[in-house]
Amino acid sequence: MMTLCVFNPEHDLALAANLSNFTAPHAGRQLRADLSYIPALWAAADDFVLVDHIEDAERRYRILMRRPFDRFLTKEMLREYSFTAVDVWGWDKAIRAFLLRNGVSASVMPSVDEIDVIRDLSHRRQAVDLLSHLQIPGTTGSSSVADSLQEVAHKLDETSSVVVKAPWSSSGRGVRFISGQLNSYHEGWIRNVIERQGCVIVEPYYNKVKDFGMEFESDGMGQVRFLGLSLFQTKNGAYAGNIIASEDQKLDILSRYVPEGLILDIQQNICDILGPLYDHRYKGCFGVDMMIVRRDDGCGFLLHPCVEINLRRTMGHTALCIPPSADGHMRVMRIELTDKYRIKILL
Repeated sequence: MMTLCVFNPEHDLALAANLSNFTAPHAGRQLRADLSYIPALWAAADDFVLVDHIEDAERRYRILMRRPFDRFLTKEMLREYSFTAVDVWGWDKAIRAFLLRNGVSASVMPSVDEIDVIRDLSHRRQAVDLLSHLQIPGTTGSSSVADSLQEVAHKLDETSSVVVKAPWSSSGRGVRFISGQLNSYHEGWIRNVIERQGCVIVEPYYNKVKDFGMEFESDGMGQVRFLGLSLFQTKNGAYAGNIIASEDQKLDILSRYVPEGLILDIQQNICDILGPLYDHRYKGCFGVDMMIVRRDDGCGFLLHPCVEINLRRTMGHTALCIPPSADGHMRVMRIELTDKYRIKILL
């Protein structure tokens, strides 16, 4: 089996646009160009990884992993191979059309109708539904779908501070934090999102103390497998980095806030709930973002078990592919703009 592995970090934006001919903004194109080598972290022995520049990809991979990888290829080389499968960061119409234009067979990719199903499963209302099924003792969290400005205003009156999200958007984008009253800027943004995407998602603002996530894989046949914990950092709502550590170390960090048994119960519940939902509808990796929040009375903590569902690979999956240090020392995987033009993964 020969798989083509592709990093398309503009996926969330392409999913929102829902166009075959989609051009990512400059930042997305730069991220894709600079980090196109990262599927080599999880690629099998017979897999190839699509990159912009082979020599640059080989050098960056060697710096990060301290070993070589020699199965990179460019889009100009795609017609030379007959792939039996394609593994992308996330499936959308744009990446499918790009691969078709460059000679990859439609038979090894989802159809347009299948991608429409993936897009529907990527809608943030799916996280609203999952959250409602994960409410067990020790958890918190509420979320609702609003299709009018009046509904958002009502939620704001109830809680004084809310987070409003577009149904499809990339990390750090399509999210607004609103306190007090709606102003004209927020009203315009909400109306625009509802007009383009049909609704918004409204959640109370929580006193967050720690971000984390759980990474999974769906076999597309009704089974979901837990892959590992993702302890990540954000800056201004955008991804900033992941802790590289053993599963026991990560679980120990989280159990300082909430019971270990609660974390394991939520992990199993997600597998049980999403396995049937993704049966014959989605095959691949996905992540569920969560957070530890402080109780309203300030005494103790609660687990918010579903802030987001990312129906694609995540940087948490990437971090799981980097082995923890043999001496038990925890490291941090960071993505930084190291100069005016280049983005790097740093450990």
